[in-house]
Amino acid sequence: MTGPHDAPRVGTRPGPDGRASPPPPPLEHPVLKSMLGAWALAACSAEETAAVEEHLGECGPCADEALRLREAVGLLQRPESLDLDPALRTRVLDACLDRRPPRVPVPVWASSYDAETARLDALLQDFGDAEWHAPVRLRWFRGEGATSRRTTVAGVIAHLIAVDGLVAAALGLQDPLRSGGGPDHDRRTAAARADSGADRARVAVRTPAARTEAFWEASHFPPTRSVRGPWREQTHAVVRTVSFTGPTPGALPVSYGHFELPIRDALLDRAFECWVHAEDIADAVDYPYAPPAPRHLHGMIDLAARMLPKALAARRRAGLSAPGARRHLVAAGRPGRSLRLEIEGEGGGQWLIPLDSPAAVGSADHEVAHVALDDVEFCRLAAGHVPPEEAAAGQLGDRSAIRELLFAAASLSRM
Repeated sequence: MTGPHDAPRVGTRPGPDGRASPPPPPLEHPVLKSMLGAWALAACSAEETAAVEEHLGECGPCADEALRLREAVGLLQRPESLDLDPALRTRVLDACLDRRPPRVPVPVWASSYDAETARLDALLQDFGDAEWHAPVRLRWFRGEGATSRRTTVAGVIAHLIAVDGLVAAALGLQDPLRSGGGPDHDRRTAAARADSGADRARVAVRTPAARTEAFWEASHFPPTRSVRGPWREQTHAVVRTVSFTGPTPGALPVSYGHFELPIRDALLDRAFECWVHAEDIADAVDYPYAPPAPRHLHGMIDLAARMLPKALAARRRAGLSAPGARRHLVAAGRPGRSLRLEIEGEGGGQWLIPLDSPAAVGSADHEVAHVALDDVEFCRLAAGHVPPEEAAAGQLGDRSAIRELLFAAASLSRM
């Protein structure tokens, strides 16, 4: 038997005769100094690391050299962001779909709405109470100037629920305004108000602004994080419904009160507003947010360009055209005075915009002006976030026509 005093010491190994062998001799200074590079790269064994670090506590010159080497290694390593690439979801889905097509594919014209709602949901995922109640200023353009409305991050999501409800209702899904108002609203109270005829939200609230105000007012309290669940469910239901019904509903009309859009354009419009308000939210919480994928951005710009002739006509009817602006009326379907709108960037392209009538046809032979804008700059102009006078546009030709187009683009915005 051996007693406690006969046990081998830590760091020693028993020899062939059972006795502890002596510990290895300590490494000398030149050897330890030659190991500093490997230590800085974390390439030493555990025993070598311990020996080097013990030496650094005793040798000032080696400690200084080790610090310089560790800093150099830090410069060689590229810092990794903790945030996921916003395009990661799209790339993963594309790779998966290349291998196996989905049984029920999302229509191409609904893909931008699917992508933008998913991106916004990812932004909201880790928000705490402070972020949900962060102030947000909704901005848009009305008449000849900018206007705004203050709310919170939760209020913005409630606004999206209310306006997306137009698409949901057109598809036969539940309209959030017909289900008792905001998510914090007591359902039984809503039913009683509806039965008495006092619930204004149930009858002919058609415009996005009116629907939003009705939805906000229907809540007993300001919107909170609880709006995220109903919003997600509604966006998923819309995408699922258009996917199961195939290409048939693409022309289904969606009423915005003063105008209608086929559902394929309405979902582009909703994708555009989702992106714009996601940027509003990201700004409120001081977080970066990237523009949509180029193909989705192009679709949004194309929709805005197709809406410009009617926006120009609406400004003329409202008496907002520039003084002295002259029209050259032509028969429907005939070429008329046109402006070439050139949008630069990956999501851009060129459009010939008829200036005098929505029924006219844009024509290069009747081109009177040329405007060039960056793709994201044009979208922010159409969102009412950039004043028409400050839009960074390259301009050539009829100044009056250019001014009218820039103001018409800003007038596409709304709450």
